[in-house]
Amino acid sequence: MEKTSIRLGNGRVLFICNLALVLLVVIMGGLETGEGTNTTAADHHHHLDDNKVQVKVGVVVDMDLWVGKLGMSCIDIALSDFYASRPHYNTRLILHTRDSMEDVVTAAAAVLDLIENVKVEAIIGPTTSPEAQFVIQLGDKAQVPIVTYSATSPLLASIASPYFVQATQDDSSQVQAITALIQAFGWREVVPVYEDNEFGGGLVPYLEDALQQIGDRVPYRSRIPSSASDEYIDAELYKLMTMQTRVFVVHITPTLGSRLFLKAAGLGMMGQDYVWIISNALANVLNILAPNVISSMQGVLGVKTYVPSTSELNDFSLRWHRQFVHDNPTVVNPQLNAFGLWAYDAVSALARAIEHVDHIGNLTIFQEHNTSTSLDVSKIPISQTGPQLLDAIRDTRFQGLSGNFSLVNGQLDPSVFQLINVVGNGEKEIGFWTRDRGIVRQLNSGNTSTGSVLYSTSRSDLGAIIWPGDSTSVPKGWVIPTNGKKLRIGVPVKNGFTEFVTVKTDPSTNSTLVTGYCIDVFEAVISILPYSVPFEYVPFQKPDGESAGTYNELLYQIYLQKFDAVVGDTTIIANRSLYVDFTLPYTESGVTMVVPMKGSDKKNAWIFLRPLSSELWITSLLFFAFMAFVIWALEHRINPQFQGPMRQQVGTSLYYSFSTMVFAHGHVIFNNLTRLVVIIWVFLLLILTQSYTASLASLLTVEQLQPTVTDIKELIKQKEFIGYQEGSFVLGLLKQMNVDDTRLRTYKSAEELDDLLTKGSANGGVAAALDEIPYLNLFLASRCSKYTTVPPTYKTDGFGFAFPIGSPLVSDISRAILNVTEGEKMVEINNAWFKQQNCADSDTSVSSTSLNLDDFRGLFMIIGVAATLALLASVARFLYDHRTKWLHSDPNISILSRIKKLLQIFQQPNLDSHTMRRSCEIHDAADHASFALIPTQASDPQTPPSDLGTPNTQHFGGPPIPSSQGEPSTPPSPEHHQEIALEMPNLHKERSASPEINTQVLEP
Repeated sequence: MEKTSIRLGNGRVLFICNLALVLLVVIMGGLETGEGTNTTAADHHHHLDDNKVQVKVGVVVDMDLWVGKLGMSCIDIALSDFYASRPHYNTRLILHTRDSMEDVVTAAAAVLDLIENVKVEAIIGPTTSPEAQFVIQLGDKAQVPIVTYSATSPLLASIASPYFVQATQDDSSQVQAITALIQAFGWREVVPVYEDNEFGGGLVPYLEDALQQIGDRVPYRSRIPSSASDEYIDAELYKLMTMQTRVFVVHITPTLGSRLFLKAAGLGMMGQDYVWIISNALANVLNILAPNVISSMQGVLGVKTYVPSTSELNDFSLRWHRQFVHDNPTVVNPQLNAFGLWAYDAVSALARAIEHVDHIGNLTIFQEHNTSTSLDVSKIPISQTGPQLLDAIRDTRFQGLSGNFSLVNGQLDPSVFQLINVVGNGEKEIGFWTRDRGIVRQLNSGNTSTGSVLYSTSRSDLGAIIWPGDSTSVPKGWVIPTNGKKLRIGVPVKNGFTEFVTVKTDPSTNSTLVTGYCIDVFEAVISILPYSVPFEYVPFQKPDGESAGTYNELLYQIYLQKFDAVVGDTTIIANRSLYVDFTLPYTESGVTMVVPMKGSDKKNAWIFLRPLSSELWITSLLFFAFMAFVIWALEHRINPQFQGPMRQQVGTSLYYSFSTMVFAHGHVIFNNLTRLVVIIWVFLLLILTQSYTASLASLLTVEQLQPTVTDIKELIKQKEFIGYQEGSFVLGLLKQMNVDDTRLRTYKSAEELDDLLTKGSANGGVAAALDEIPYLNLFLASRCSKYTTVPPTYKTDGFGFAFPIGSPLVSDISRAILNVTEGEKMVEINNAWFKQQNCADSDTSVSSTSLNLDDFRGLFMIIGVAATLALLASVARFLYDHRTKWLHSDPNISILSRIKKLLQIFQQPNLDSHTMRRSCEIHDAADHASFALIPTQASDPQTPPSDLGTPNTQHFGGPPIPSSQGEPSTPPSPEHHQEIALEMPNLHKERSASPEINTQVLEP
């Protein structure tokens, strides 16, 4: 929020000062001789050394105001104390006092007189912010520092004048403490009550900015003029009583504040449910307010300037009280406050600064004293000492009575405020606010041992509070207005989907009856609130009974303040939340598409492929080939059944891999790794085949209903007609999808939607419709065999009740909605309006009928990892057994040659394996038995028996057989055994195919 500021140009200053000349003619007696009204330090200290440099300083105060009297008394004591403790200082301040008489023009004339005629080096004052605003430019023009101890408006700082010094706390410095107090109790709306002048209005922009940062609203500003009559104050308080908000931040002067709280108490506004927070303008001077005013302020919270207690302060308080009572015997029970301490410290700072300027030799004193009564703004003298004095004041640092005196940007920079509660005859401290730690119970409390300081806005850090009405319960900060006004609840008027909201008019009584699901939920929520909320339904309709607009237009009536709320099937979406606040939703959310369903065509020659998706078919085939390779790699060197020519090995491996899916064959495997892999592979095939069988049976036996459309993008691309409910926000969603307006059709009821979908896009209907899930659930309740919903679902937040932005009802109703939706009441409402109806096929969701790769991904990963590990283990064992071939071979042989040699060895049988050795032994024994039983050839008696009985060892590779001559034959070489291993499968086949040979062998 932009800060408002009031600036005075030089022309306006001239006008005001010239006007002051006219007034001075009337009051010339009071200002005719400046010395007649002066109170100087020399009058009280006649013993002043003539060697001391006398520096003229003007003082402009309102002597009729308590803050003026208090300030003047503290200034006198401050000078006395300062020079009594520093007799060696070379300078002495001589005060020239003027009474502004609570008038801004008189204050401006006084300052002009002091600058032009008395030629002061600095001015202390004026007392109030409106007066200070008029004199700032005068000090800037004359380069005379103006030091105020009581003008606290932030607007003064916005006037670009370096010669204005606020030796006090700017009012804006306390807004963080005020908002922390508001945040601690969770109040969401606040009404500022302030004095309608520069003093009061200066705080409000800063307060609103701080409230906005914590998410609070300011629904109204209560401005009260300084001279407001009792009738005006009463009227303003009555206006506050008619509002919901009950949290008021008061920033006014003590005089007006006393009248305000007395009136508020008389109207009953200081009772329960009310929260009053006062700024330090009142909190700092509670001790001077009348007892009846304090009595009317019981329960008020306040932010007060914190002044640390010291022995110097206690001593000064006693001396000040004696002196003030002596000088003002008519004042009863005077009390010191922060304004007096700021005046004391301001004079001390000015005296230090002047001494510093004199010490460095830059102090130039006007010797002449102009006694002329004429005032000419154009002839204002320029101080030669002003710039150096201003710098010295800004750089002054010391520990004063009010605390650490240190100016930041020309004003005191407070870091601590005291939080108080008005109780009994005075105030009670309930805590503190610090800039770094927020709300704390004690200033020395808090755990900072970890090095990090947390900012707190917790009410638990505050002491016990007595609220207005002598209550200990925290007010919620708002109530339903007490003027009997009912909340105007806007409801939509519609012809379709009347289960949600129905508006009927009784022709006999002309009364309106509003019913429906949304209405029942709202009334159930209102009934459990801890307070009464009177309301009335107002249909959003034209005089003829038709709807007056869309849902967006209905909600906008809240922003126009024509409705206090809207109840109905209103969906929570982002653009609507810009001008209304929604409660939590009470229905499920989302927008989806409804389409007709059709039966699938079973007369398909390739239906057997449909149970598995294409990617699953491809993956399965690849794994069949992969498993064939793994089994061959693990078995072919030790298993004769996987040996032979390469074509035969490939065929055997593929046959083994694929045949495991349908039957168990007689191939024997020898490698344990192969057995492990095959077991896992068979398990995967078992699950895959069973799933395939079940899915295929479902396709052949169960009626399959499929949606006619599955993708809205296809509808848009094919320029099909799409339906949406009339007045719905779905139209905006369709436009975001770039749907042509000419391809859209509306419907008002479920019956119209049914008719449009039945006709289809080509016959004046629609191919699909987009709508919210609650409507489609109602639509499909009795039509689930004809239509279904298809993804995607566009996210929304469901139905909610709408209220003005910042309405305090939102949070309470949202909590009540949670209680209703989680209880039995919501079930009763659902059953009353949405009765479950039986349907032939209640499953309206669409799912895929094919098995996907994702369904078996885990199994494929297991078999893949197991097979790969087995293969790697087998290769590693092979390389280890033949390490001499590639580690210790001739270094002249290339690596490529070594790899080729290893591959040749890998393709050959492993005769050293126990399976191969046993196969050879069995084969040799069979050969010996066969040759021993072959009879001699009778047809050729000439042939020697030894020749006939000698077996063909070269062909069969058998062991040596002794000849008839007794000479042993040559033992077979390893190459012969290898040939045996290669020919064994063929030999077995030949024997199996030639039963005649077996017969011959067995004959005696």
